[in-house]
Amino acid sequence: MGGLLPDWSYNSGGISKPSDVAHHWDEVSVYYQMPIDGDVWLEDPLSSSYPPSIAFKAAQMQDNEKAILFLREIREMVFLQKKNITRFDFLELAAKKVGLNIEQFKIDYEGKGKDYFEQDLKLAKEAKVRGFPSIFFINEAGNSEFVYGSKPYSVYESAILKLCPKALKINYDKTWEFIFSKYHSLTLREFSELSETPKHESEEILNELTKSEKLKKLTTKNGSIWELKDTAH
Repeated sequence: MGGLLPDWSYNSGGISKPSDVAHHWDEVSVYYQMPIDGDVWLEDPLSSSYPPSIAFKAAQMQDNEKAILFLREIREMVFLQKKNITRFDFLELAAKKVGLNIEQFKIDYEGKGKDYFEQDLKLAKEAKVRGFPSIFFINEAGNSEFVYGSKPYSVYESAILKLCPKALKINYDKTWEFIFSKYHSLTLREFSELSETPKHESEEILNELTKSEKLKKLTTKNGSIWELKDTAH
């Protein structure tokens, strides 16, 4: 967890108040072709990125796989549903949905989760990380490759192959059933990338699955997300 917004003493890149983030998110949504609604910063702005970051560390203490699902849940909450995820009731709701022990989650959120978050901040500082994503690939010999920013998948692949030239790619099932069994909610771009299907074709597939009630579609002003019907909110 990066802790880029401790509070609103923040001022960087033309962003110094919540309303600046609203405009930035709407621009980013178009650029990355991902549904992100910046209106949360106008309607119920977050005061800090620390509470959800600490919550993720608390979730990790219980179960790393569930923590990843938890992270996805709170991202959808803030990016799509315009929910202020600094509030514990929303964090608790996400924790319940992914099957975390709520009592333990609350204890860790108020206790050791903060210590683990501080360790993340310390690690980022030691590695001189200033932005995210910042990904370090390190092989057994200690050689490393660094990839900064959102890059095409091939860039990450190349970094791995430089360090592990004999690494082999594993093929996977690209049917919608398999993809949605692995990821219960996907945006158009995510499904298109994972299924290796052109975007217009992907959209037709997803809309058809929605019509046949296999998927549920949530539409925001900047795009849509689809989720399996039996895991719908």
